Amino acid sequence: MMDTLLPAELVDAARKVIDANRAAGRRVAVAESCTGGLVSAALTEIPGSSDVFEGGFVTYSYSAKTELLRVSSDVLETFGAVSIAVAWTMAQNALNKTGADVAVAITGIAGPDGGSDKKPVGTVVFARAEKGADPEKIVANSRKLDNNGRGGVRLQAALVALELLMPESAAPPEAP
Repeated sequence: MMDTLLPAELVDAARKVIDANRAAGRRVAVAESCTGGLVSAALTEIPGSSDVFEGGFVTYSYSAKTELLRVSSDVLETFGAVSIAVAWTMAQNALNKTGADVAVAITGIAGPDGGSDKKPVGTVVFARAEKGADPEKIVANSRKLDNNGRGGVRLQAALVALELLMPESAAPPEAP
């Protein structure tokens, strides 16, 4: 039994990401908003993860998104933080700033407040950027996760993000 504060399913998923990317010779990075560093925490629970995990950004506020990941304030104002445009920019700039081979971004509404009719609690947008990929080919998707409490939404989002860091993952899962 590994010593961890995190849920076993999250640590198991992170271990698979570290092992698969180590075998593929790939380095990974993350840009997190609603998960607040949960994906980075899960990855760093794995001993030896430093040879795969390049780094992570927790950009919770608009200003953090603009200052750390160069998300345009116009894009934030036009589309909102929970949008494909913002997630895609977060992923691209996390990739560029770290030099990783793949970066995943997560931005969403974990609740219990902050949702709307158009973007209810549980709405999370994922984006994945890869070194050498066509930057015009946007790999991003919005998902409606089960609203099973703030912790539940964040855990589901972290698990999806980890899946997107797997070498064989081609694109964010389709919305249900």
